[in-house]
Amino acid sequence: MEGQHFCAVMVASEIRIANNPAELFKAAADEFASLAAQAVHRKGSFCVALSGGSTPKGLYALLASKYAPAIPWRQTSVFFGDERFVLPEHPDSNFRMANETLLSRVPLLPENVFRVHTEEASAEAAALQYESVVKNYFALRPGEFPRFDLILLGLGPDGHTASLFPGTAALEEKHRLVVANWVEKLKAQRITFTYPLINHAACVMFLVSGKEKAQILHEVLEDSNTELPAQRVRPVSGRLLWLIDQPAAGLLSGGTT
Repeated sequence: MEGQHFCAVMVASEIRIANNPAELFKAAADEFASLAAQAVHRKGSFCVALSGGSTPKGLYALLASKYAPAIPWRQTSVFFGDERFVLPEHPDSNFRMANETLLSRVPLLPENVFRVHTEEASAEAAALQYESVVKNYFALRPGEFPRFDLILLGLGPDGHTASLFPGTAALEEKHRLVVANWVEKLKAQRITFTYPLINHAACVMFLVSGKEKAQILHEVLEDSNTELPAQRVRPVSGRLLWLIDQPAAGLLSGGTT
């Protein structure tokens, strides 16, 4: 798995609106399966970073059931875009949620599931260890960035994505791939992918559902006067796909499909 250098050619967002959560999850599963098949056909493997939170549960359940036969699981490697600094069996663990809804229910090779080692003595140690895992997986040379086939992201009510929260130090990171990020309002440490990593992905897919996300989604996509973390996700040579259900899209202007 080779790392790559890229020239900065920003791509426009693709925005697709589904009628309801069920259609949203189906659209996301279709994309996941298609990207997996394309990647395996092209290079023999598919590398995805999963997101936490409540929204992707519906996608994961679909991938583990109806879509499971269509996905090349044995050629798939799974990472996590962020993690809470809790043990993997903790109810707040992103790994635990993904494992219960998806990973334990499909024929992934155990050695191809890369969780954050939150057993480390500190969040910084866990971040450094995970960064090393990413570098080794992609066989990166100095100055190279990994190119994930797909990174799944969500959108928080404050405009955060992964664990890139407003006002936190990780927003300004230019070189590291994974960092520990103290979130003052949560009084908690998070481990998160950084923008340099996220923005080198082949495809970044946001999944946004629910009326409660309508205002922040409008700000992220249509208000140029705001400076929100999700607005800094701009792949330099890849797709940026927003999959949104109708309740979340309620305050967007026309022209999206």
